[in-house]
Amino acid sequence: MLYKDLDLPQKGDKVVVGISGGVDSTLAALLLKERGCRVIGVTMSLWKGDLPVIAAGKTLHNSCYGPDEIKNIAECSEFCRSNNIEYHVIDVKDAYQKEVLDYFKREYRSGRTPNPCIRCNRFIKFGALLEGLSKINVDYDYFCTGHYAKIVRPEEGLWGTDRRPAMISCAEDAAKDQAYFLYRIPSEVLEKVRFPLCGMKKSEVVELARKRRLSSAERKESQDFIPEEFFDMIFSDRPSLPGDIIDSDGKVLGRHRGIEHYTVGQRRGLGVSANRPLYVRSIDAKKNLVVLADNCDLDSTALIADDFVWPANIEPDRAFEAAVKIRLASRPVAAKIEPYDPHEKAAFKGRPYKITFEQPQRAVAPGQSVVIYKDNVILGGGCIFKSIPTVQ
Repeated sequence: MLYKDLDLPQKGDKVVVGISGGVDSTLAALLLKERGCRVIGVTMSLWKGDLPVIAAGKTLHNSCYGPDEIKNIAECSEFCRSNNIEYHVIDVKDAYQKEVLDYFKREYRSGRTPNPCIRCNRFIKFGALLEGLSKINVDYDYFCTGHYAKIVRPEEGLWGTDRRPAMISCAEDAAKDQAYFLYRIPSEVLEKVRFPLCGMKKSEVVELARKRRLSSAERKESQDFIPEEFFDMIFSDRPSLPGDIIDSDGKVLGRHRGIEHYTVGQRRGLGVSANRPLYVRSIDAKKNLVVLADNCDLDSTALIADDFVWPANIEPDRAFEAAVKIRLASRPVAAKIEPYDPHEKAAFKGRPYKITFEQPQRAVAPGQSVVIYKDNVILGGGCIFKSIPTVQ
């Protein structure tokens, strides 16, 4: 299918730009201003001060949720002031607690591996933040961020319909592409979303920022969410429940300190002694078990996923072939996607689909997202419900 890139904001357009203080968002705002747009800067306030700043000799800084928020907001405010850009801070603390932090803990305690960045984009950056703008009567023609992705529209209707919704396409810079993180944003929201850096490489962005003497060009990139060494603090709201670590045959190999501290594919920090490397193959939340296996036993031929998001909510009702990614760092792999008629008694969220890989995939983790691509455009995506191992 052919797609058309949607136009970026033009001179005279009123544009809200989500500014984090980093080089991507500040340059995006400045480029739009230079284009002649009326730019309004906005920053989310997330930090509730509910985690200690220091843990195990390390500081909780340079993450998207942490005490550096105060400094970031001050820098964003100064950037907007010096460039004559209207600026607002939107308090989304309660929404972030509910939709990201509580979700994060709930998923790990259910034996699943969450993806807080995807959740944040859907419900906070492109959800609660926009709702907050509406509450203070800030309207706009476009909402822009410094993400590396592109908004496109199909030249033909999707799945035999006449619907041609706004869709997410991969960025030109494959090394920085963030389309995977954005797949859950509804099409109706995407209609007014644009990514000004979509055609640039990161090196070009930094070079342009330096030419404009932006201090953010020398700033280190923030870490995603919260560093792993702080996870114990996140889960300190209630005691962990220790249980057995077993192998695929049910032999007890040791004790775990709570399933929330483990994820599929993990090797380090297992606390068991073996004459060969062992990895987490699965987590049984009902029985409170962590199951280990050899690396070769972590491959899956297929998976079942639910809680899908499709452009314009148009669900495909037949099998089709496309490429899929089971995590951000994985390469797209050819697969067959088809509606799944469940035989087991399971509480699926919406219509489930079976995805069969052309080549087996390693460490398919329930809770993570599987995103479907065709011609570098996202056709949809859902949350992994379970894997279908190569070795049963």
